[in-house]
Amino acid sequence: MIARTHILGIGTAIPEHVVTNDDLSRLMETSDEWIAQRTGIRQRRHIDVNTGPSDLGAEAARIALDDAGIGIDAIDAIVFATLSPDIDWPAAAALLARKLGARPMPAFDVKNQCSGFLYSLAVADALIRGGRASRVLVVGAEVHSSGLDLTTRGREVSVIFGDAAAAVVLGPSPDPERGLLSVHLHAEGAYAERLWIEIAASRRQPRLKPADLEGDKPAVYPGMSGRYVFKHAVTRFPEVIREALAFDGLSVADLDILIPHQANLRISQAVAAELGLSSDQVVNNIENYGNTTAASIPLALAEALRDGRVGPGKTVCLAAFGAGFTWGAAVFRW
Repeated sequence: MIARTHILGIGTAIPEHVVTNDDLSRLMETSDEWIAQRTGIRQRRHIDVNTGPSDLGAEAARIALDDAGIGIDAIDAIVFATLSPDIDWPAAAALLARKLGARPMPAFDVKNQCSGFLYSLAVADALIRGGRASRVLVVGAEVHSSGLDLTTRGREVSVIFGDAAAAVVLGPSPDPERGLLSVHLHAEGAYAERLWIEIAASRRQPRLKPADLEGDKPAVYPGMSGRYVFKHAVTRFPEVIREALAFDGLSVADLDILIPHQANLRISQAVAAELGLSSDQVVNNIENYGNTTAASIPLALAEALRDGRVGPGKTVCLAAFGAGFTWGAAVFRW
């Protein structure tokens, strides 16, 4: 019997610079009440200058490796989930591997935005269960702050996002009854324009024009149809969570803890209500970090492990929905 994949170590990296809603109100027409009411966010973290996702990712990875009790030489592959790579190319995973002093090994990015960690988890699980790797380092890291329109023009999107990283070391579970039960992934490109950054784009010549920085909605900044995204998210989240649980012979009644992508507190609350979960069963930390995209699920998981909400014997579901549209869920027996 092939051992299940399990998380052997976890680490996080959170920038020191705290940006509160009141701080943003000095840059744009907004308020703590306006932001908190719509998103549940009170503060987020922004990086200092000349810091990229691979820098945050390296810090989180070192902690995860130490938590797993191994060094980078014991890792067989690196999967880096990020929508905000340090540079256009090469992959942020290559930069991360260099910073960690990794030997030659597979290292690649997964650019699936808010679902990126789950997609990366599925790839790592396939490598391990297929015998192609013994231990895989999966990192989710984002630097949003350097690409946000921090003016009134961009407030609907810019107040949401924060910077952070989290990493996990994956390997065979020491207990055949514990570990990752299944991962379920979906994508629907019909709605790509509802949540995206359009420019710079290789389909255009030149990729970036002066006009792209101008107007009411400059194309170089994230664009979102908020209500449209919300509507799809509160449908797809419960749908895929039930799908994953049913595949593993479980129901919502068997679920101990749900760790959703931290997109918006109102989305998480709506999903919990639809599934009949209590607030104690759903991990939410968006109040302190905002939406950290690919980092949000492992960041919330690390907190839940520290405070004991996740522990031996618990059935845990990780779930995400985001740009693409993409969505997915993974079920662990801890």
